[in-house]
Amino acid sequence: MPMNGHSKIIGYLLWIFGFMGAHRFYYGRPVSGTIYFFTLGLFLIGWIVDLFLIPAMDRDAEFSFRPGPTDYNIAWILLTFLGIFGVHRFYMGKWLSGLLYLLTGGLFLIGVIYDYWTLNDQVSELNGESLARG
Repeated sequence: MPMNGHSKIIGYLLWIFGFMGAHRFYYGRPVSGTIYFFTLGLFLIGWIVDLFLIPAMDRDAEFSFRPGPTDYNIAWILLTFLGIFGVHRFYMGKWLSGLLYLLTGGLFLIGVIYDYWTLNDQVSELNGESLARG
């Protein structure tokens, strides 16, 4: 059973879209991610500074979230690029809400925003349940 946490490579990939806050959400910083979303990465200044802060954010995420069989990287890539279709929810085994997202455009985007705020915790919870059963 692979133990996957967060990845600097995925962090930098999301940083490319970071002026929208994607990398901040990925590393479990939803408040600053939201601020970046509405200010275009703090007017691009914060976005550039984050180029150097990603290694520290990656270390913090490794201590904050539980690794396990559900891969954070896959879940985040699916949410970022296919979130309105609910593909990340299907990946996590949440079939009913995945279908609901598929039929409603991610519950009219509100569900996608919710998932940006909570995806790390959702994956941690799934990994904890899996380890408890295992």
